[in-house]
Amino acid sequence: MTSSGLGNQTYRVLVLVTHVIPYGSSLFRLLARDPRLNLLVAYCSMQGAETGPDPEFGIEIRWDTPLLEDYRWVHIPNRSLRPGVGRFFGLVNPGLWTLIRSQSFDAVVIYTGYMCASFWIACFAAKSRSIPVLISSDASSLRQREGKWWKARLKPYILGHVYRYVDVLMAASSPVRDLAVNLGKPEEEIVRIRSGVDKDAWQTRLENFDRDSVRASWNVPPDALVVLYCAKLQPWKRSLDLLRAFAKAKVPGSYVVFAGDGPQRQELEREVERFGLGMRVRILGFVNDSQLPGAYKAADLFVLPSEYDPCPLVIPEAMFSGLPVLLSDAVIGRLEMIDPGNSGYTYPCGDEDALAALLRKILEDSVLLRHLKEGVARQMEHWTAADLLDSWVGAVALAKQLKQKAR
Repeated sequence: MTSSGLGNQTYRVLVLVTHVIPYGSSLFRLLARDPRLNLLVAYCSMQGAETGPDPEFGIEIRWDTPLLEDYRWVHIPNRSLRPGVGRFFGLVNPGLWTLIRSQSFDAVVIYTGYMCASFWIACFAAKSRSIPVLISSDASSLRQREGKWWKARLKPYILGHVYRYVDVLMAASSPVRDLAVNLGKPEEEIVRIRSGVDKDAWQTRLENFDRDSVRASWNVPPDALVVLYCAKLQPWKRSLDLLRAFAKAKVPGSYVVFAGDGPQRQELEREVERFGLGMRVRILGFVNDSQLPGAYKAADLFVLPSEYDPCPLVIPEAMFSGLPVLLSDAVIGRLEMIDPGNSGYTYPCGDEDALAALLRKILEDSVLLRHLKEGVARQMEHWTAADLLDSWVGAVALAKQLKQKAR
């Protein structure tokens, strides 16, 4: 559904999220500016807005940009006996029942995932008032990160049931849509939401950084070739693959920068020492939100070697920054963004030799690197904030239409 088919109606929408994160806040600010939406965001937890431990970064963090400004929000108290994001009973927010039933929302959009008690509280409350429910999903395969056999057996049944239970699925990529259809969700109840990143806001933030100044802060020469990794240092992100491939590539005048922290940091540092790469590797640790665009601005090439990463937003973020991308073929949800030879390349996950060959091919050929950067710029011209808004509002309008037809 395009903007021409949306009419002039303003939709009153409740958005439910687990906790406060920069990606979400940026999206909500964009949605709040759209006159077609009257938006209220309900947080199940204030994690992220307050200093606290992040289990995947492995450190205490607090985001250093305003995350609760320029959109309406409310915190629904968590009554869990063991509060925490990531456990089914870690978020139990009974106040959602009263909030949803007492106000005349046109739709409830849920970003929590179904493995959360508050997801079901919100669903049951909305269904009891015949309010359409939409969920956002980035699940592009049935693979489990932990690889537990019982989860693999149950996931197709549960996920298919959830998809069919809600009114509209907001799919983060074509593979997400395809999986949902295979699990029984009618295709006419799926809307593709191409990117959760506000392109205009991101590129405005990029302009605040000087490429040479950022490199100087890293002690990297202005004319060096810089490969960027921006992700948590967790085993499934496979940061060691990049380091080992970089060591094998042996491209003079090149550097690799790791922006992120996590349990693999010490192992990464040991590997840097083992390969004798201390002069050409920078491990920045956790880079807070205010400084993140500078890392992209100072790089030439982005690499994500993950073995599990459904639809990571760092890929559109990197490409909005003008960076070609080398992407593991296990990142199924973002493979369609890579135009091989024009905006980047994909390679077999875990194949360090293949990744090394691509690094060598690109970094040793200035003409190719320039061609890839120009290709990224052309490709991302068509990824606009207006397109994101139209698809998001269109999903809400579709959900309401489907609910009205069902009555």
